[in-house]
Amino acid sequence: MRKILLPLLLLPLAFRASAQEKNIYHKGWIDFNKNGKMDIFEDPSQPIDKRVADLLSQMTVEEKTCQLATLYGYKRVLKEEMPTESWKNEVWKDGIANIDEELNNLTSHTDDAPTQYSYPYSKHAAAINTIQKWFVEQTRMGIPVDFTNEGIHGLNHDRATSLPAPIGIGSTWDKPLVRLAGDVVGREGKALGYTNIYTPILDPSRDQRWGRVVETYGEDPFLIAELGKQMCLGVQEQGVASTLKHFAVYSMPKGGRDGADRTDPHVAPREMYQLYLYPFRRVIQEAHALGVMSSYNDWNGEPITGSYFFLTELLRQKFGFDGYVVSDSEAVEYLYSKHHVAGSIEEAVRQAFEAGLNVRTNFTMPQTYIMPLRKLYAENKISMKTLDSRVGDVLRVKFKLGLFDHPYVEDPKAADKIVHNAEATAIGLKMNRESMVLLKNENNLLPLNKAAIKNILVTGPLAMETNFETSRYGPSHNKVSSVLEGVKNYVGNSATVSYTKGCNIVDATWPESEIIETPLTNEEQASIDSAVQQAKKSDVIIAVVGEDVDRVGESLSRTGLNLPGRQLKLIQALQATGKPIVMVMINGQPLTVNWENKYVPAILEAWFPGPEGGKVIAETLFGDNNPGGKLSITFPKTTGQIEFNFPFKQGSQAPQGGKNSWGKTSVNGALYPFGYGLSYTTFEYSNLQVSPQKEHQQGDITVTVDVTNTGQRMGDDVVELYLKQEISSVTTYEYDLRGFERVPLNPGEKKTVTFTLHPDDLAILDKNMNWTVEPGKFEVMIGHSSEDIKLKQEFEVTDKD
Repeated sequence: MRKILLPLLLLPLAFRASAQEKNIYHKGWIDFNKNGKMDIFEDPSQPIDKRVADLLSQMTVEEKTCQLATLYGYKRVLKEEMPTESWKNEVWKDGIANIDEELNNLTSHTDDAPTQYSYPYSKHAAAINTIQKWFVEQTRMGIPVDFTNEGIHGLNHDRATSLPAPIGIGSTWDKPLVRLAGDVVGREGKALGYTNIYTPILDPSRDQRWGRVVETYGEDPFLIAELGKQMCLGVQEQGVASTLKHFAVYSMPKGGRDGADRTDPHVAPREMYQLYLYPFRRVIQEAHALGVMSSYNDWNGEPITGSYFFLTELLRQKFGFDGYVVSDSEAVEYLYSKHHVAGSIEEAVRQAFEAGLNVRTNFTMPQTYIMPLRKLYAENKISMKTLDSRVGDVLRVKFKLGLFDHPYVEDPKAADKIVHNAEATAIGLKMNRESMVLLKNENNLLPLNKAAIKNILVTGPLAMETNFETSRYGPSHNKVSSVLEGVKNYVGNSATVSYTKGCNIVDATWPESEIIETPLTNEEQASIDSAVQQAKKSDVIIAVVGEDVDRVGESLSRTGLNLPGRQLKLIQALQATGKPIVMVMINGQPLTVNWENKYVPAILEAWFPGPEGGKVIAETLFGDNNPGGKLSITFPKTTGQIEFNFPFKQGSQAPQGGKNSWGKTSVNGALYPFGYGLSYTTFEYSNLQVSPQKEHQQGDITVTVDVTNTGQRMGDDVVELYLKQEISSVTTYEYDLRGFERVPLNPGEKKTVTFTLHPDDLAILDKNMNWTVEPGKFEVMIGHSSEDIKLKQEFEVTDKD
């Protein structure tokens, strides 16, 4: 062991000794190019643009092309944990743009990258410093590396602070809390040595079958923009870049199909701008994100990663993006292998480069991109001017991040006190609690009365499962708690908690069983019978059903949205006992739980919670946590209704009508609408004021409304503001979400909530595809959901001051 550890411990010392010989570290600056003088790019007092230009002027073509590729971290592509002598013979001897997921101890079904350097946290920070020192000290120009990592629900690192899945984050509707969560992600990233976090995902989920619904904030572009802005600001105010995913029109592949498909979004131009580009435009312009990830898909026959229109005209010229664009893994190669708009890999590289891509990412060695680039330059197929522009974008971000002034984690030991500390844990726990959405509560079955219950049955295939608490692109190896454990710990010795699984998540023939039903096997029948027998002895049944990480996620889109396998049969058998039943849903996308909604008295939507999921669900069922989350995505009644979302064009979604919402030929209406969520208390709105009543096109409108907790429990209400334009030059959405605030209220307490509507909130795309505020009447609506509108007030916009 001593023989192994000694060289590792001496490696940083060797680098320091080498640096001291060359004397590159000076007071207030670093001699990156090791020429013994302070160049403009090494001078912290110089403007960034001058520093970038000076550095570019000193770089060779080899060094420039190395700044345009990702090196995936250890066990992903990189074979060594620490720098070795062989690195002098690798392509990154001339530098590299970024190293992704380096030493993060990634764990998932598809990826496994164990390392000794991920924990304790200080060990990782020191390891990143050692790798960074190699690039600063052992390459000619000493350009620091941008260390990237995923972080859509907490930093994708061993035992970092975990958050609920993004669809749960979206269900909190809590902007200040999302900002704090962004602070946590950025702060932990910086302490560990990461300088760029791939978060948030800004894709609107408009097809509930799509597997990555779980990774998004929901379906509404305004909600996504507001929450995404806060996540980006939180990350970046910690001195770490936020890279937005996935630009653009990625989340609407034909039929909601994911995986090898990921193509052919059926999205009209106006819809693209209003729904799919809106969150990116807002977050880029208002939070100044330093990174954007280009997506795999095409739009209107043009692959995004090879599109000058998307990556340059839209992103940079119209939206004002000035960071760098990194490709989603293999998106460049898809131009050749999937989209067939390039006849060779070399041509695919040229198209992406010319379109505006800065950094290629793929699970191959970086030279598979760098060498074709060098060949293209040698053959005069790409210009030095464009090469300098692409590299300049990467360098500008590195300068903005301070990598040329402070390339190392300054206090590695501090990471042990910063990462997953008590404050961060509390924020994650609060977000878990706020993500709970109460869908049904007939006769106030919930919250359960702990003192009155003596026998509890916890059943269902998700009752003891925990893999959803460590879902993809987030922290791993945290201690997790199942719902069964949560309930047992909560009730202690006050009640007897029994458990029987009831059924598996899926049956042997699933998903075929969604279209061709097969009889229950003897084993399946026995398992359900066992749950029924135990239910008859119980005072209340807690049935935990839904999906796990193998049923929803990236490359896991579905064709049906019912509870998988035999789960509905289990629920039906339990309901037939006549005992009170509470259904807890663990899932990553809306499910068409129609029978369950009609016959089960209480339903709690828990989504994919974080590691404290079992604890939080138990607290919610027994009333210590009053659920205040709201749905950020519509639950349709059947996949036959899809597309069925909010917002929607006038007359595009059949109205509810007739008993059970049956039309003459179709099932109409939402099972649960956008913005819906119940509480253990009640809220009322009053005194809606809109000022001024008449305003010019570039003026602001102030809206105030009083909200009162009229119930007996403390709780949070989400006040939702919708805006309707009565007449417009083009067909617009029926009404749009244009404001929301989550408000905590004690029983009897009243608060005034204030919204400000800016011209951008009133603007539509006119006939010439220009964002315009058109004169006319608007209606402000305040509601408990997109369908439960309580107050309305008109105002008028004029074309005169």
